[in-house]
Amino acid sequence: MSEARHGWTTASVEALPRLHAAEDPTPGLVLVYSRLHSDLPSALPFSGDVTTLGREADNSLSIPEAAVSRYHARVEHRDGSHWIVDLGSTNGTVVNGRRVTEHRLEAHDVVRVGDSLFRHAASGVFRYGAYRLDGTIVEAARPVRHDVRDSPLVGGCQTDALLDRLVKVASTPLAVVVTGESGTGKELVAREVHRLSGRKGPFQAINCAALPASLLESELFGYRKGAFTGATTDKVGLVRAAHGGTLFLDEIGDMPLDAQAKLLRVLQQKEVLPLGATAPQAVDVRVVCATHRDLDGFVAEGRFRGDLLARLREFVAALPPLRERREDLHVLVRHFLRQAGHASVGVTFPYFLALAHYEWPYNVRELESAVKLSLALSEGRELDLVHLPTPVQGALTGHGDVASRPSAPPAARPVARDAPDERELRTLLARHAGNIAAVARELGKERMQIHRWMKRYAIDIDEFRER
Repeated sequence: MSEARHGWTTASVEALPRLHAAEDPTPGLVLVYSRLHSDLPSALPFSGDVTTLGREADNSLSIPEAAVSRYHARVEHRDGSHWIVDLGSTNGTVVNGRRVTEHRLEAHDVVRVGDSLFRHAASGVFRYGAYRLDGTIVEAARPVRHDVRDSPLVGGCQTDALLDRLVKVASTPLAVVVTGESGTGKELVAREVHRLSGRKGPFQAINCAALPASLLESELFGYRKGAFTGATTDKVGLVRAAHGGTLFLDEIGDMPLDAQAKLLRVLQQKEVLPLGATAPQAVDVRVVCATHRDLDGFVAEGRFRGDLLARLREFVAALPPLRERREDLHVLVRHFLRQAGHASVGVTFPYFLALAHYEWPYNVRELESAVKLSLALSEGRELDLVHLPTPVQGALTGHGDVASRPSAPPAARPVARDAPDERELRTLLARHAGNIAAVARELGKERMQIHRWMKRYAIDIDEFRER
């Protein structure tokens, strides 16, 4: 699709191709927040060698607000990368909280132009154009087929794509593993699989990390009276209690090996043997598991059975962290306000500016808590920066300062990117008690780069944070 002379407009969204991310390599910017969001497109593809942003109508993206210069910034395609270049704007171009003259864009960088905020999508940008910040969807450009209006999962493009896949899988007998960091909504997804499955039996859930091995087995598989001291009555167990329905095993990576062997029998034989029983009992149960662990790594270390993993991982629902879908912040905040009975409460730009730059280590759960605190502190009035938790406010420390190490031209950049090895990165995370911003400062890198290295080494930040 060619760009109109006067740039991208809301009306042009309907002409966006109906593409899934896998079919669309196009990078671009996804709108995270702007006071003008009803008048701006939700996606700005980098469809040529140069894409311009500014107040004038002949920019690729026209942002008609006073804080934006007439010709504010441009994005250039150089040697396979995209660089954002400030054009001498009055208020500057800010990337990840630092004012830059030019910067090589990486996935999920947060870009501020005037009072409009964007996330850099390294590919698949066209699909975001159908999703407005107010939660409405341009159906003509929607990239998925299914519409699940009753779903408790709240979000935009990425959530819709996940729901589309869940609809296709839920009615099958496939076992499901839900992966994602703490607070991303893994149990909500499990409950959605159950709801969409049409299974008439109940939904039963257990956290495998919350119980010792002996109690976990009795809770799951049940026992007969007299099976052990204290077993004064029969116990059904969650596997049998979920007969005809869905069994949700949270933190499956923490299940002891003995219990794993018994679970494998349930999946293979469709029967369960309670402790102390002499004959197995038939069960019909759909299993959904969740984990934030690297199960393949656990298999290699002998901490998880490979044959069980093969049985459980027939379908994977991967939940992205909130920092990789910041465009959902607005719709999530409005959702939590409605839930609290304060749908009409206003939110200031500094409030959203902090939300957009905070890393959200505990994801949507942490955002919900932040909104609840804000409502309490504001006493139902407009939410402002001072009403946010201190760590979230701290995301704006030094915001707008000139970057201490401006991005160099491509030829001058070291190929190795000075990446620490896994041991060095773990040492730094331990020294700073899981404070990613502190690690980034010591290495002279952006916070997002630390997250990328952590993902490369499958490092769980919770291991380093004080509980």
